[in-house]
Amino acid sequence: MAAPARAIVIHGHFYQPPRENPWLEAVEVQDSAAPFHDWNERITAECYAPNTAARRVDESNLILDIVNNFEGISFNIGPTLFAWLARQAPGVYRKILEADRASVSARGHGNAIAQVYNHQIMPLATRSDKVTQVRWGLEDFRQRFGREPEGMWLPETAADDETLEVLADEGVRFTILAPDQAWRVRPLAGGPWEEVNHAIDPSRPYLWRGPRGLTMAIFFYDGPISRAIAFDDVLQGSEKFVARLRAAFSAERDWPQLVHCATDGESYGHHSRFGEMALAAALQQLSKDDSVTLTNYGAFLAAHPPTHEAQIHQGTSWSCAHGVERWRADCGCRVRGDWHQRWRGPLREALDWLREAADALYEARGGALFKDAWQARDEYVHVILDRRRERLERFLAAHLRVPAAPASRLEARRLLELQRNRLLMYTSCGWFFDEISGIEPVQVLRYAAMTLQYVHDLGGGQLEPEFQRRLAAAPSNVATFGDGGEVYRRLVAPAVVDLRRVVAHYAITGLIEEQPDDAAVYAYHVRRLDESRVANGPTALRIGHVEVESDVTGETRDAAYALLHFGGHDFSCALQAWESRAAYERMKEDLLQRYARSSLADMVRGIDEYFRGEAFGLPHLFLEERRRVLARVIAAVLEKHEATYRRIWEENCNLVRYLRQADAPIPEALAIVARHVLEQEALAKLADVGRAGALSEPLLETIAEASALGLALDLASAKAELQTAVNRALDAVAAEPTTERVAAASRLVTDSRALALRFGLWAAQNRFFEIWRGQREARPRLVPLGAALGFKLAVEAP
Repeated sequence: MAAPARAIVIHGHFYQPPRENPWLEAVEVQDSAAPFHDWNERITAECYAPNTAARRVDESNLILDIVNNFEGISFNIGPTLFAWLARQAPGVYRKILEADRASVSARGHGNAIAQVYNHQIMPLATRSDKVTQVRWGLEDFRQRFGREPEGMWLPETAADDETLEVLADEGVRFTILAPDQAWRVRPLAGGPWEEVNHAIDPSRPYLWRGPRGLTMAIFFYDGPISRAIAFDDVLQGSEKFVARLRAAFSAERDWPQLVHCATDGESYGHHSRFGEMALAAALQQLSKDDSVTLTNYGAFLAAHPPTHEAQIHQGTSWSCAHGVERWRADCGCRVRGDWHQRWRGPLREALDWLREAADALYEARGGALFKDAWQARDEYVHVILDRRRERLERFLAAHLRVPAAPASRLEARRLLELQRNRLLMYTSCGWFFDEISGIEPVQVLRYAAMTLQYVHDLGGGQLEPEFQRRLAAAPSNVATFGDGGEVYRRLVAPAVVDLRRVVAHYAITGLIEEQPDDAAVYAYHVRRLDESRVANGPTALRIGHVEVESDVTGETRDAAYALLHFGGHDFSCALQAWESRAAYERMKEDLLQRYARSSLADMVRGIDEYFRGEAFGLPHLFLEERRRVLARVIAAVLEKHEATYRRIWEENCNLVRYLRQADAPIPEALAIVARHVLEQEALAKLADVGRAGALSEPLLETIAEASALGLALDLASAKAELQTAVNRALDAVAAEPTTERVAAASRLVTDSRALALRFGLWAAQNRFFEIWRGQREARPRLVPLGAALGFKLAVEAP
């Protein structure tokens, strides 16, 4: 008799918390992620992108093959992360979707499974929130993968029977839990329940039955293997990884065995550097092993339905030894041993209080607007996934009781965005770490602030003071903050955006660079209805009439502004609500006349007469543009001194060269000047590399001189030009892989690598490998270019 089947599933839970500024719908720069723009970008570069193009290398670290790991593993991608990837890393996004389609073709079942929408701890959620989270997660999956999901990942694998019942009720066939979450099991053929005492056999799927008779399968992953991947050195090489998987099979089992592990997907590249390479090598070894089958959960479940059923401990998870207390109490789960987490409970209590107030308002106002307010919330995910106007119109037509006037439509959209932000404020990462002033708790508090803003705008009152009072019961570990109320005041309240700030941002940035008549400002559009601008020396005046609209809610306002630029970083922008064309024209004419008289004092008095309230300046710009404007200001200042730097260098260059020849130290002041001048020369010459397609001799001479003087030039800002040049060279090779074109591309790559110039080597390798795969007859000519890019490729005999 043939031996029972042996199968392996490697599951990766790929997820990042939503990091978008709630008012801007964009992730702002995060300095802690440097040199990357933000943590999403950094982890994409370290993990998500490498796993779509993982290198298999030889002992000399030369590339033998490039593979998409997502074709070989089971995985889920958090919906909020996947939305970011679709916008900011579309190539990575497409590769993940392609991998799932390939797995469906190969196995009849897709590798991808769905995930609850925004990583809320489900046992701590209300029943209606559980339903919405599951429905949003499932619809997100359908829209992206184009098929029905079979399984669904629960955040932190946190589960109780009500959560599983919601999944089963929505048609989910299976989920994945930690082994310690199992309580007891018994054969489906009959027999008593047996408590597993943390020792469930993970080699089979188990049937779960809900109180209403609903069923689904549970896979309890192999705990020791999963922990070894996440926390030990298993990913230092593929041999140890594969050995751990193979060792988990047992000759004593007489049923089809499944060895499977589940970890954060970020283990493969982010937590463990080059972990994606170990995974790629392991997948190759396993695919060549006839004694095992590399598969996914859906395929295994279809071939081997459960023979046993299981019940679970209620309110448990994979990352808290105390159930789900990590997300509501000072349970002892922490990163720093010297910090408490007594803030966790008060934070959740404050958010629960806000949730109840927001839901009461939603039911009262939404009940009058929608046919079914909670069904409208469940189906609002269609609008979240597709913000086009026609999609919104279909949604409103389906859910509003009667065709609504503009004011009612605005109210409906505000109510639904109130609920979206109210759900996002329960993202689990807000409680996971040690300190309430950390980036994750501050993010959930920003969603709370957005919720408070919607409550106020919808007539629910000013709840912010009471919310802050409740947060004051959450003690901080950082003495300068003291408590959660102070964290809110200092780290959250300053980030709040209204339409006035959007107009000020538009006005100030528009003085630096020209804007279109309909300008996109993050999640807003500003339409120029009138504008006048004049300048005199270092000062400038801009007066305008604009209409600003929120892309999210459709709220619009007309506003007039007057912006006075005193020079440098000194801006003052005054705003007022639109009154009338006549009043605006009087104001504009008067202020322009005052400015023409060249009296700044009179100008300032005039602005004060027409505009009341707060004046906006550079600190009110959104962070990205604030830094960009400052960079322009600084560049203008430095440009004035450029001639001075060059004069000092020209007067002293022979001395500096002689000092180096004499093995004498170069004075720091002269070294600074020399480095700056040579760096600027090199950057200027690199600016032409995209057109020339090669590193010029004058450029190489400049870099050589800097090297001879012992000066390290920072040429990273030229990466875009070099990347353009390399891409053009590769495109030329792809179009016509002649010996001459291959040689030119090889020379550009070789020279750039020899000088440690950054040009996007990883992307260039990927592009080359696409050419290699697609142009078999040209491979003999492509070998030198492959060698320049770090490949070791064999040309097959014809």
